[in-house]
Amino acid sequence: MSFGQRLNQARKTKNMSQEELASILGTKGPAIGRYERDEMKPSIEVASNMADILNVSLDWLTGRSPLQLDQAMINRVSQLQQLSEQDKQHILYTLDAMLRDAKTRKAYSS
Repeated sequence: MSFGQRLNQARKTKNMSQEELASILGTKGPAIGRYERDEMKPSIEVASNMADILNVSLDWLTGRSPLQLDQAMINRVSQLQQLSEQDKQHILYTLDAMLRDAKTRKAYSS
């Protein structure tokens, strides 16, 4: 997926118009359209601001990461990294069990 496609997807996920995003960035709506059509590339500063506004990582927006993490998920991962190894293992064990349960429920509901 190109930068423009990712930008378009992230903007629409936030239910934001091109004009709204442009206004927050201090530019015009047509510039956002050109970014989304991959006719123009933003500076790193503008791309970073876009990522912050749209609550996605800059790595995802630029195609360096296949995962689209919102800011809440990034904050949780950061908090997890600050814990002791024992606490991390407890949380990851619980998370693994919850993910298995969710997959099982999904399989039975299909």
